[in-house]
Amino acid sequence: MKPFAELLDRLLYTPQRNVKVALILDYFRSVPDPDRGWGLAALTGALSFAHAKPALIRELVTARTDPVLFGWSYDFVGDLAETAALMWPEPAAGEHAWPRLAEVVTRLEAARKAELPDVVAGWLDSLDATGRWALLKLVTGGLRVGASARLAKLALAEYGRQEPAEIEEVWHGLEPPYAALFAWLDGEAPRPSAEAAPVFRPLMLAHPLEGPDLPKVTAELDQYLAEWKWDGIRVQIAAAPGGVRLYSRTGDDVSSTFPELVDGIGFLAVLDGELLVKRAGTVASFNDLQQRLNRKAVTARMLDAYPVFVHLYDILFDGLEDLRPLPFTARRNRLVAFFERERPARMDVSPLVEVGGLDDLERLRGGVRGTPVEGLMLKRKDSPYLAGRPKGHWWKWKRDAQLLDVVLMYAQRGHGKRSSFYSDFTFGAWRQGERGPELVPVGKAYSGYTDQELLLLDRWIRDHTTRRYGPVREVTPALVLEVAFDSVHRSTRHKSGVAMRFPRIHRIRWDKPAAEADRLETLERLIG
Repeated sequence: MKPFAELLDRLLYTPQRNVKVALILDYFRSVPDPDRGWGLAALTGALSFAHAKPALIRELVTARTDPVLFGWSYDFVGDLAETAALMWPEPAAGEHAWPRLAEVVTRLEAARKAELPDVVAGWLDSLDATGRWALLKLVTGGLRVGASARLAKLALAEYGRQEPAEIEEVWHGLEPPYAALFAWLDGEAPRPSAEAAPVFRPLMLAHPLEGPDLPKVTAELDQYLAEWKWDGIRVQIAAAPGGVRLYSRTGDDVSSTFPELVDGIGFLAVLDGELLVKRAGTVASFNDLQQRLNRKAVTARMLDAYPVFVHLYDILFDGLEDLRPLPFTARRNRLVAFFERERPARMDVSPLVEVGGLDDLERLRGGVRGTPVEGLMLKRKDSPYLAGRPKGHWWKWKRDAQLLDVVLMYAQRGHGKRSSFYSDFTFGAWRQGERGPELVPVGKAYSGYTDQELLLLDRWIRDHTTRRYGPVREVTPALVLEVAFDSVHRSTRHKSGVAMRFPRIHRIRWDKPAAEADRLETLERLIG
């Protein structure tokens, strides 16, 4: 447990990406099995304990400390694990005992709900502040130390002298504590087989078409094929002899969220496409698709109200034949032939777009506003299917963002490195109420600003707070933010009746009075 706690502590205070990878790599090299495998599972989000919830931690801490002081401290610190670890009483003897990480995981998985408080409290009594913090991070499942699953896999690739894509290809066929994985990377066993399993293959991604790349690409448009960039979520359908899985673009298994799509698959192939909601032959907005995302349970009513389908972009495997080395034009022909042969339900082939020159591109890109298309894709005809984001092969040219001047209403602390700053902002637009103009929330943003702007915003929020609601502060409605967003849709979940797609802070309008910010009617007109 001690090496794992030290790893999390160093990751939290290390901003450099390459240094984080080096820290994880050193952990894999110095920690024995199965502890390093359980550490890997924690870093990649593969651990979940049924009865270990944040409420349990709050109950334990408030039983050992002053509840009011804990509430104040939690509000100030902004992180439950850190607050509890610092406030927990130190052992009377001043000595600390460190259980092994494997022991902690095994005990947490086996413990009944009634046993868990005593089990966790016993460990907290034996650890120091860093150990308690790491334990609570592990228990609640939210590490938030700036280390993604991607970084852990990069460290694995370096550890075993393999390409990152090789790690991705076997990943979903493995289970914690990954004994077979480390045996392969240590040269003690063959590569885990992925041929019969529905594993995730890393997706090929596009670069934004902008700046100096635009004239270079448009000068050789005859080397590219164009297709629509749909406003859904990128998915991979992996159908193998060992089963069928639906993956997000980051490799998360989302099969259970879309059972009607997975259950109807009877072919063997790996397909790349865009998941969308479609009714009566018409593609719906992203807002409709959002009703289906991140659902643990999908009701029959939801399946009927938000039916999904996939626009197919590419084919990676036809049966067990790997098509990724083929040029895009050849893969496209194979995709069309596959579709004609299999006629898969809830799928079609995304059409190509006829492009004569730059003027056509500009016209097409500008004409998709208010549609379920967010721009164009340009793909080189000779491009193989390469993992990651290789430059020069695929380009995305999205429609221009829309801008709106809104008023800051609420602010909340962030997580990880931002836990001490108010970095999540809720903003509103004006509408006419019964007693005159009133602000209604229209969105929330936590990106788009610089580190220096974050410091200025944090200071302004602290100086203009009018009320507090736990970790949330209500502020004087006096600061105008120019917000960029991709689109706006009707929504019954928001008081304003509208929902923005991907809002982010474009700039701070220190120069503009709040009374001159935009009105809700402006957003409603954008919907049409």
